[in-house]
Amino acid sequence: QVQLVESGGGLVQAGGSLRLSCAASGRTFSSYTMGWFRQALGKEREFVAAISTSGGSTIYSDSVKGRFTIFRDNAKNTGYLQMNSLKPEDTAVYYCAAASLYFSGNPARYNYWGQGTQVTVSS
Repeated sequence: QVQLVESGGGLVQAGGSLRLSCAASGRTFSSYTMGWFRQALGKEREFVAAISTSGGSTIYSDSVKGRFTIFRDNAKNTGYLQMNSLKPEDTAVYYCAAASLYFSGNPARYNYWGQGTQVTVSS
Protein backbone atom coordinates (compact mmCIF):
# COMPACT_ATOMS: atom_id res chain seq x y z
CA GLN A 1 0.00 0.00 0.00
CA VAL A 2 1.21 3.49 -0.87
CA GLN A 3 -0.29 6.71 0.40
CA LEU A 4 0.21 9.83 -1.69
CA VAL A 5 -0.32 13.43 -0.63
CA GLU A 6 -0.02 16.31 -3.06
CA SER A 7 0.82 19.88 -2.13
CA GLY A 8 1.90 23.10 -3.79
CA GLY A 9 -1.20 24.03 -5.73
CA GLY A 10 -2.66 27.50 -5.73
CA LEU A 11 -3.58 30.55 -7.76
CA VAL A 12 -1.02 31.99 -10.18
CA GLN A 13 -1.09 34.44 -13.07
CA ALA A 14 -0.53 33.29 -16.62
CA GLY A 15 3.18 32.99 -17.31
CA GLY A 16 3.95 32.15 -13.71
CA SER A 17 5.31 29.01 -12.10
CA LEU A 18 4.33 26.49 -9.47
CA ARG A 19 5.99 23.39 -8.08
CA LEU A 20 3.79 20.51 -7.00
CA SER A 21 5.02 17.91 -4.56
CA CYS A 22 3.83 14.38 -3.97
CA ALA A 23 4.86 12.86 -0.65
CA ALA A 24 4.67 9.09 -0.49
CA SER A 25 4.47 6.80 2.51
CA GLY A 26 4.06 3.10 2.85
CA ARG A 27 5.91 0.72 0.60
CA THR A 28 9.14 1.61 -1.10
CA PHE A 29 8.49 4.66 -3.22
CA SER A 30 11.45 3.95 -5.45
CA SER A 31 9.76 0.76 -6.70
CA TYR A 32 6.96 2.71 -8.35
CA THR A 33 6.61 4.69 -11.52
CA MET A 34 5.20 8.07 -10.59
CA GLY A 35 2.78 10.00 -12.73
CA TRP A 36 0.94 13.28 -12.70
CA PHE A 37 -2.55 13.64 -14.11
CA ARG A 38 -5.02 16.50 -14.14
CA GLN A 39 -8.74 16.96 -14.42
CA ALA A 40 -10.36 20.22 -15.39
CA LEU A 41 -13.95 20.97 -14.46
CA GLY A 42 -16.30 19.03 -16.74
CA LYS A 43 -13.48 17.18 -18.48
CA GLU A 44 -11.95 13.75 -18.24
CA ARG A 45 -8.76 13.09 -16.32
CA GLU A 46 -5.74 13.46 -18.59
CA PHE A 47 -2.13 12.41 -18.44
CA VAL A 48 0.48 15.10 -17.76
CA ALA A 49 3.83 13.41 -17.10
CA ALA A 50 5.42 10.24 -15.76
CA ILE A 51 8.84 9.29 -14.45
CA SER A 52 10.43 5.87 -14.13
CA THR A 53 11.47 4.32 -10.84
CA SER A 54 15.06 5.53 -11.06
CA GLY A 55 14.15 8.85 -12.61
CA GLY A 56 16.11 8.05 -15.73
CA SER A 57 13.15 8.14 -18.09
CA THR A 58 10.32 10.63 -18.42
CA ILE A 59 7.34 11.11 -20.70
CA TYR A 60 5.10 14.14 -21.15
CA SER A 61 1.89 15.02 -22.83
CA ASP A 62 2.27 17.28 -25.83
CA SER A 63 0.34 20.03 -24.07
CA VAL A 64 2.96 20.46 -21.33
CA LYS A 65 6.17 19.38 -23.07
CA GLY A 66 8.83 22.04 -22.73
CA ARG A 67 6.99 23.83 -19.92
CA PHE A 68 6.65 21.18 -17.19
CA THR A 69 9.36 19.02 -15.64
CA ILE A 70 8.78 15.89 -13.60
CA PHE A 71 11.44 14.69 -11.19
CA ARG A 72 11.76 12.68 -8.03
CA ASP A 73 13.89 12.32 -4.92
CA ASN A 74 13.69 8.69 -3.83
CA ALA A 75 15.68 9.40 -0.68
CA LYS A 76 12.89 11.76 0.41
CA ASN A 77 10.05 9.59 -0.96
CA THR A 78 8.83 12.60 -2.87
CA GLY A 79 7.99 13.38 -6.45
CA TYR A 80 7.66 16.78 -8.05
CA LEU A 81 6.13 18.57 -10.99
CA GLN A 82 7.73 21.89 -11.86
CA MET A 83 5.30 23.93 -13.93
CA ASN A 84 6.56 26.98 -15.82
CA SER A 85 4.94 29.32 -18.33
CA LEU A 86 1.53 28.41 -16.99
CA LYS A 87 -1.53 29.04 -19.10
CA PRO A 88 -5.20 29.40 -18.14
CA GLU A 89 -5.85 26.06 -19.83
CA ASP A 90 -3.58 24.42 -17.25
CA THR A 91 -6.24 25.11 -14.62
CA ALA A 92 -7.27 21.78 -13.10
CA VAL A 93 -7.02 19.51 -10.10
CA TYR A 94 -3.65 17.80 -10.30
CA TYR A 95 -3.22 14.26 -9.04
CA CYS A 96 -0.10 12.22 -8.46
CA ALA A 97 -0.26 8.48 -8.88
CA ALA A 98 1.99 5.45 -8.47
CA ALA A 99 2.23 2.39 -10.70
CA SER A 100 3.88 -0.81 -9.56
CA LEU A 101 4.30 -2.61 -12.91
CA TYR A 102 4.22 -0.13 -15.75
CA PHE A 103 5.90 2.98 -17.05
CA SER A 104 2.92 4.49 -18.80
CA GLY A 105 0.66 7.47 -19.37
CA ASN A 106 -2.42 5.29 -19.09
CA PRO A 107 -4.24 6.06 -15.82
CA ALA A 108 -5.58 2.50 -15.71
CA ARG A 109 -2.01 1.31 -15.07
CA TYR A 110 -1.74 3.25 -11.83
CA ASN A 111 -2.52 1.53 -8.54
CA TYR A 112 -2.49 4.41 -6.07
CA TRP A 113 -3.74 7.98 -6.24
CA GLY A 114 -3.52 11.09 -4.13
CA GLN A 115 -6.47 13.35 -3.33
CA GLY A 116 -5.41 16.09 -5.69
CA THR A 117 -4.38 19.72 -5.44
CA GLN A 118 -6.07 22.62 -7.24
CA VAL A 119 -4.09 24.72 -9.68
CA THR A 120 -5.76 27.85 -11.00
CA VAL A 121 -4.12 30.04 -13.63
CA SER A 122 -5.64 33.46 -14.16
CA SER A 123 -5.39 35.33 -17.44
